[in-house]
Amino acid sequence: MISSCHNVRGNSSPSGRPYNSSMSALDSEDEVILDGLSGEELFSNRNGYTYSDYIILPGSISFDACDVSVQTHATKKISINTPFISSPMDTVTEHQMAIHMALFGGLGIIHCNNTIEEQCDEVMRVKRYENGFILDPFTVGPEATLSQLDEIKRNFGFSGCPVTETGKLGGRLIGIVTTRDHDFIKDRTVKVKEVMTTELTVAKEGCSLEEANQILRDSKRGKLPVVNENYELVAAISRKDLRKNRDFPLASKDVHKRLLVGAAIHTRPNDRIRVAKLVEAGADIIVIDSSQGDSTFQKEMIHYIKENHPSVEVVGGNVVCVQQAKHLISWGVDGLRIGMGSGSICTTQEVMAVGRPQATAVYHVCKYARKHGVPCWADGGISNIGKINKALAAGASCVMMGSLLAGTEEAPGEYFYKDGVRLKRYRGMGSIDAMDKNSADRYFSQESVIRVAQGVSGAVVDKGSLKRFLPYLYTGLKHSLQDMGCKNLDVLWEKLYSGALRFELRTPASQMEGGIHDLHSYSRKEFN
Repeated sequence: MISSCHNVRGNSSPSGRPYNSSMSALDSEDEVILDGLSGEELFSNRNGYTYSDYIILPGSISFDACDVSVQTHATKKISINTPFISSPMDTVTEHQMAIHMALFGGLGIIHCNNTIEEQCDEVMRVKRYENGFILDPFTVGPEATLSQLDEIKRNFGFSGCPVTETGKLGGRLIGIVTTRDHDFIKDRTVKVKEVMTTELTVAKEGCSLEEANQILRDSKRGKLPVVNENYELVAAISRKDLRKNRDFPLASKDVHKRLLVGAAIHTRPNDRIRVAKLVEAGADIIVIDSSQGDSTFQKEMIHYIKENHPSVEVVGGNVVCVQQAKHLISWGVDGLRIGMGSGSICTTQEVMAVGRPQATAVYHVCKYARKHGVPCWADGGISNIGKINKALAAGASCVMMGSLLAGTEEAPGEYFYKDGVRLKRYRGMGSIDAMDKNSADRYFSQESVIRVAQGVSGAVVDKGSLKRFLPYLYTGLKHSLQDMGCKNLDVLWEKLYSGALRFELRTPASQMEGGIHDLHSYSRKEFN
């Protein structure tokens, strides 16, 4: 028979031995008990770690998540309110992405897989942006058919379009066509000119958002075209957007109160012309986009920009080793990109056998760069909030995101369906598709007869609008810092380098335990 009697006296331990009064020191508030590993201990054991290999141990909480600040420096001179930067990829960042990244406190880097004129136009669209105005509304010509309108709605979600003589922005406005004009017409070969509304309410170029809003309210219409003195379409305003529109207190702005924007370049001689045009267009940051940044090509480009365009900040990279970082910092960069082969569509580590696990690279490069006052961007491997937190906890000032932002409404490209799932195309700048367009010189392959791909092309699931997605990332980051016991990023980094921030390695079993398991089925909803 098993006895049910246990010694439960208050002065004894569960083993039955009396508690020793000398153990009361464990209760001293002055004593610091450290579990796990410091950053130095974790990343100095000669192994390379990715973000999934470790977890951050919790700290002590004495503040609300809403009190957490995530303000940071993107470069030596430019600070932003959220550490989010969109990658200069042609399926990630053009003006719509850059505008929304800046509105929510981050930064967008316009890709250079296009002509100089096209890239400068993207930069200028960001700089000209006025909150609430649509600067590139979808337009159609009078000869367009209703089936073409259906295609626009299917691919982009817009149900109404201004009609111009040329079918393009800048053409003379002659009408507007909305769903109520054609919703019940079965023959979709009917032309727009036969159904469009020609009695128009418009706003004049230069009017304020408040004035335009009042015109919309008075007219009780859903769309308001904005025209210049020649009655040419220059913008539009949507009642739906005005309903959604709120102030953006975190917005990243320059000294003239315009949104901040960066632009990427390569290291070819012709890129010196590109730099001059981009600076003229208003770019605040020039990012030298190279898979391997420790090169004489990048050295020459950094020196050229610093000598000829001293007002613009320069971010160099990519690097993964301290020696690489040392070179670029000595050449004069204002920021560093860290990562080689860690992106979801990048195959550099597999194909070239060159690179470094991302978390290890971030820790060592950031530790060195911080001594020289150079902010670092963790570029690659960011697939969720947890990895954003881990990159910052390893020392990064900002995180650069590609796949996490691809698939949003503001990313370039059209939606398509496969197996009932709404998708958008996403490709690495080292893929053959991207190289064929313009990005080969990023991999020093412009003149190569045979090109070796260092990336792939694929598709990502529709993530909806950044208007909901970025607040979700922002809120999740603040809650994570609260769990770590850090009220801001400066405190986080102080704890990292003092050893107060603690880490622990994760076995495959612990990684499985930390995920969803032991359920028959489940549904996952990331945010409301």
